[in-house]
Amino acid sequence: MTQAEKFSGANAPAATLAIRLLVGGVFFLEGIKKFLFVDQWGAGRFARIGIPAAHVMGSFVGGVEITCGFLLLLGLLTRLASIPLLIDITVAIASTKIPLLLKSGFWPMEAEARTDYSMLLGLVFLLLAGAGAWSLDAARMSRREKPHG
Repeated sequence: MTQAEKFSGANAPAATLAIRLLVGGVFFLEGIKKFLFVDQWGAGRFARIGIPAAHVMGSFVGGVEITCGFLLLLGLLTRLASIPLLIDITVAIASTKIPLLLKSGFWPMEAEARTDYSMLLGLVFLLLAGAGAWSLDAARMSRREKPHG
């Protein structure tokens, strides 16, 4: 197995598609919401939770979520696309769920954090396993293996 094959994770189980569709779809749609509903989900929300330069960061994070979420949906550069999203979800947990835990306790935080923790674990899985057999990463690897001529 080449380094490229190892990095792409093209040999991961085909069922990895389900994780990619779930995680990629959620991030893709969350990114779109940051542009469509700026006050509720984008810059307005970022300002309410104390993120500096909320207008810049709201658009930046929305762009990262759309781009990397779409890459996950396609299974293209899956491991690489997982990294910015891991940073994104870690900041989301630290800026919204940890304060809720400190203010209201475990159970209210747990109720609000289920999606965040699911996304976090899905991203860790994709980072470790890669895109899976049904992905553009796998298609790229199979094209590389064919003899040229």
